[in-house]
Amino acid sequence: MKKLIFVFAALVCASSANAQERPIHEVYSMMVFNFTKYVQWPDHTASGEFVIGVIGNTDVYNTLNTWYGGKPRGSKTYVIKKFNNASEVTDCHVVFIDKSKSGEFENVNTKVQGKGTLVITDKNGLGSKGSGINFKTVDNKLKFELNQKALETANLKVSGALSSMAILI
Repeated sequence: MKKLIFVFAALVCASSANAQERPIHEVYSMMVFNFTKYVQWPDHTASGEFVIGVIGNTDVYNTLNTWYGGKPRGSKTYVIKKFNNASEVTDCHVVFIDKSKSGEFENVNTKVQGKGTLVITDKNGLGSKGSGINFKTVDNKLKFELNQKALETANLKVSGALSSMAILI
């Protein structure tokens, strides 16, 4: 129940009028980080690094790195990496593709196929094309789509709390 309240509070904050006062890169950073709490990866018990990659948005990268880089995630440590394009992407648990780099989506998605990577995008239509989570603005509120098939293909398990707040595809 505590987790459900936390996710709900984060999402309400992100979609409220007050969030418009907060820079969007901070909202995206908070949401990307919070998504990681409600997804289970195949290697969830292993130690080492938990890598979040960012393509195309330096502000999101800097915010994620400043706020979460080096912090613990169970037996892992959050590591935030910046990539300029799909060819630079290495093994990641999460890859966030900014709308400015949405043309890289197909190449990134192909590159991480079968590697247990959550692909998060920010452009209409990419949720239905295979992004695990896609940000979407509905009635001037930030929402997110959850592509259940893409997540199953990536061998990721999503909590019911997160699914209940998503637009399911």
